[in-house]
Amino acid sequence: MALGSAAMLLACQHRSEASSSPAKGAPSSTLPVGALGSTRLLEWTFEGAISSRTAVIVPAWGAEGARFPVLVALHGRGEARKAPADGALGWARDYGLLHAIERVSAPPLQPVDFEGFVDGVHLQLLNRRLDEHPFGGLIVACPYLPDLDLADDDAVTAFGRFLQQTLLPRVRRETPALTSPAATGIDGVSLGGAVALAIGLDFATAFGAVGTLQPALDPHDARRWASRVQAARRANPGLALRLLTSDGDSFRDAVRATSSALDGAGLVHDFDQVLGPHDYPFNRGPGAIEMLLWHDRSLRRPA
Repeated sequence: MALGSAAMLLACQHRSEASSSPAKGAPSSTLPVGALGSTRLLEWTFEGAISSRTAVIVPAWGAEGARFPVLVALHGRGEARKAPADGALGWARDYGLLHAIERVSAPPLQPVDFEGFVDGVHLQLLNRRLDEHPFGGLIVACPYLPDLDLADDDAVTAFGRFLQQTLLPRVRRETPALTSPAATGIDGVSLGGAVALAIGLDFATAFGAVGTLQPALDPHDARRWASRVQAARRANPGLALRLLTSDGDSFRDAVRATSSALDGAGLVHDFDQVLGPHDYPFNRGPGAIEMLLWHDRSLRRPA
């Protein structure tokens, strides 16, 4: 199903994501192995696949035999226009996800952790939630996302098959991953947010939670998204869903319209509007933190 005026949306998205420079340098965890919030970074190659490179962030703490939920995190169009080896590092390097993992593992969070894009009420809410539900850790698989045309359903579906049939099986073989769909989430920002939403709904039985950050949606597609959510919930009634936008998001109105369409259809979901632009500082601040905390709460762990 075509997603509306994709060419216009992608042009707008590219202008937003190109307006600020990403972070440079190799990603690294500043904590010693074994410390709460420490991570190790794996870089995988998939020869001949639709996505040739993937960065996988693995918690380097926990008791012997500990296993973690898996989150597939998709980057934005700025990284899709890079070489696969660089694009796959979008979350780990350019969006500061390793640092975000360190910080959510050692609350309280501070305004600087959000690049300043947080108000006092929301900061208190997140810290209260962390007091009640300390961050347990996620394995975050970050595949290179090609610069897909959102109107090309076949290309989006092919990428979804790669995630389900190639990437996730390897994550479960080679990392301490929980293997159930209920312990598996997908999320993404901008282009990656729209693709994550489409794949999460079309492959609903493969995931327990589908999130989006500033997804590149078209307001004219809101009712069609509601129909897709209805179909996904028939296949997987327990599927958690979240739409997140921000006050400076170029897709804010489209995200709000989509949420309203879901409300009108009686489809339960989380909707959040936070502070921040549609740009790298958002990804390094509110984006990374909100994504980690929502999936850590939403994905199931053994009792």
